[in-house]
Amino acid sequence: MAVLNYYLNFKGNTEEAFNFYKSVFGGEFKGLQRYKDAPDSDKLSAEDREKLMHIALPIGGNILMGTDALESMGHYLIEGNNFYLSVGTESEEEADRIFNGLSAGGEVTMSLQKTFWGDYFGMLKDRFGIQWMVSYTYDQK
Repeated sequence: MAVLNYYLNFKGNTEEAFNFYKSVFGGEFKGLQRYKDAPDSDKLSAEDREKLMHIALPIGGNILMGTDALESMGHYLIEGNNFYLSVGTESEEEADRIFNGLSAGGEVTMSLQKTFWGDYFGMLKDRFGIQWMVSYTYDQK
């Protein structure tokens, strides 16, 4: 069964926001990746390389995740587009089914694919304008 989590985009202050959320909810960060860890990061400014590409904070049975949406990478935030619903699946097949279903009549912004960080991952905007991330993490056992 798929799991639904929350993904927030920030204008460069993700780390500050997540340290605040951690102080409120407690717990430990599950993942933290900076843009400098990504392929082609040398094309970014020194400041942007230190920004967060991904962070996750488990809260109860869910995971709050976030990223710095970098304008240098063509990401521009306006109120209302700064979040995604993130679906974690139990298999590639389930990821394909959910991704294809949600993208029908919508817009695929990143095709479902194996990524450099090791997940099967894709992004889309459904026909109602809601942004989704669909992923399968290998070796879940």
